[in-house]
Amino acid sequence: MSTSAVPDDVRRFLLTSVPSVPYLEAMLLLRSGAGEAWSAAKVARRLYIPESDAGQILAALDAAGVARIGESRDFEYAPAAELARLVDTLAQCYAANLMEVTNLIHSRTDRRAMQFADAFRLRKPGG
Repeated sequence: MSTSAVPDDVRRFLLTSVPSVPYLEAMLLLRSGAGEAWSAAKVARRLYIPESDAGQILAALDAAGVARIGESRDFEYAPAAELARLVDTLAQCYAANLMEVTNLIHSRTDRRAMQFADAFRLRKPGG
């Protein structure tokens, strides 16, 4: 158990399944408007992101089992019960510990950027 205000299961979820803050914000937006239909345009307006980005995030949320495409071709919040409980806990953590949660997401992004940059680091032959 860590000394973090973010529970271990939420920390794992953030580090393994939440690629960006806009993704998190979209997930929580759909959660707060459960039962509503969410188009890419509607999400884009609410999160101040390009509509194309919102569409990609909604598709990723659908693929992750957080949302599903409804009959209107819009998305709705529809996670399985266990995932819904985890997202509920994440929402509480985010409201109370915004900086810690966003830092966790950014640490994941920073690690990937470093791994990518390391791939291009020049090394001596045989070393």
